[in-house]
Amino acid sequence: MNYSLTTSELIKKIPDLKAGERILLSGKIYTARDAAHKRISALLEKNEKVPIDLKDKIIYYCGPCPARPGKAIGSCGPTTSARMDEFTPLLLSKGVKAAIGKGPRSAEVLKALKKYKALYLVVTGGIGALLAQKVKSCRAVAFEDLGPEAIYELEIRDFPAIVASDTQGGNIFARLSSKPTTLVGG
Repeated sequence: MNYSLTTSELIKKIPDLKAGERILLSGKIYTARDAAHKRISALLEKNEKVPIDLKDKIIYYCGPCPARPGKAIGSCGPTTSARMDEFTPLLLSKGVKAAIGKGPRSAEVLKALKKYKALYLVVTGGIGALLAQKVKSCRAVAFEDLGPEAIYELEIRDFPAIVASDTQGGNIFARLSSKPTTLVGG
């Protein structure tokens, strides 16, 4: 099934969405990559204030390129999500409701998605210039010293994503994780 949803509608619909469903997402999302995740986690472990409220947020694993004149953002394709796996359960426990990236996730992240009733969405890698056309505004909101790895608030419209892992354990990557069969004599 295909959906056109705002970010708040997506959050309300999380229990109903299934792996493999396609979404055109509109609203506010936040970028964060490795360095930002590491800083957020360190602050949370010290019980210090995090620069953005994580409750009901959607995190996009992306380090956007600088915008050309007249554009909201430069190329903004997804980065490999597995690099954030060690931090994801903690962020989900603090209220993050969805993550957007590319590639499969660890068993620990899949368990945390079920436990915290959250989603993992994927977008196609290699189409960062096309995805940039779906970004209507971009502003740095935290860790600006990290450059492209700072946390940016993006206002998106009709941003294409696929539910990769749902709250019921559905996972579009499940077939990939099984052991391949070997061909005899081949």
